[in-house]
Amino acid sequence: MDYKSAGVDIDLGDQFVKNIIPMVKRSFNQNVKNDLTSFSAVYDIGPFYLTACTDGVGTKVMLAMETGIHNTIGQDLVAMNVNDLICNGSRPIFFLDYIACHGLELEKMQNIVHGMNEACLKAGCALIGGETAEMNDLYQENHYDLAGFSVGMVEKDKLINGEKVQVGDKLIAIKANGFHSNGYSLVRRLIKEDEIDLKKALLTPTPIYVPTIMNLLEAAFDDIHGIANITGGGLYNIERINKNFKYIINNPFAISTLPIEMQTIIKRAELDHHNLYKTFNMGQGMVICINASAEKRIQKLLSDLSVESKVIGHVEAGSGVEY
Repeated sequence: MDYKSAGVDIDLGDQFVKNIIPMVKRSFNQNVKNDLTSFSAVYDIGPFYLTACTDGVGTKVMLAMETGIHNTIGQDLVAMNVNDLICNGSRPIFFLDYIACHGLELEKMQNIVHGMNEACLKAGCALIGGETAEMNDLYQENHYDLAGFSVGMVEKDKLINGEKVQVGDKLIAIKANGFHSNGYSLVRRLIKEDEIDLKKALLTPTPIYVPTIMNLLEAAFDDIHGIANITGGGLYNIERINKNFKYIINNPFAISTLPIEMQTIIKRAELDHHNLYKTFNMGQGMVICINASAEKRIQKLLSDLSVESKVIGHVEAGSGVEY
């Protein structure tokens, strides 16, 4: 089974974005400093840039509902947003949530918000508001969905926008701790109903990479040329750093080193190499494009932060991602 047969067509999603770009850009003004393939929006407000993004956690919420574990899914929601914001070098400053549900269940909803709040504390941003919508005609009983909205800021001379990328740059990956919040429409179809322990393991929350990236930028900004959050679309997210180059992946984290729950799902999926790396992060949580001469220094900085990383590839002339 592949992602498309599980109900998610990545190529069609890409085509949708291409189709709406001309329409959406009609609303742009001179303060908009990003295109619609950036990891976050960038808006000039004078002394610095505001950045913003929105995301959800997809059908990972179905596992939360099946297991009754609701105190971690909120961290996933925050992570999916703030981990995008930091790709532009911005620091998250606040977060808002939207919970849509069949009906308000106090303990469940409080657990969800608790997870969000803990994640915001890790990210150093404020959970300043949100909205809860009860729609029993739309959602099944006990069901809910989540969306998040995050805003950050970055000094103009500290913006990471891929312009510094050059042939020969190295690609360093920070290791993922699971599938994060992507691919679950397929993942869920590969789990047996009674595999409760596997379901719980697959609810491991997405890491908040904000402290790691902020510390790295503070120590080595000049050597960091681009950052990619490996979410939907897998390693193809790397080309969003700068589409004018080719990104060669020749040394990704080995499947045998991934958490056992990931190995189980990957084996059951029986996907070819291409579809595996387009559907799942395959162990790459974030990828940082760096000046080749700074390789050892960057790895030492990450090691000092107790972050597992490795060089997984490099940059060449051309376009796309090759592995």
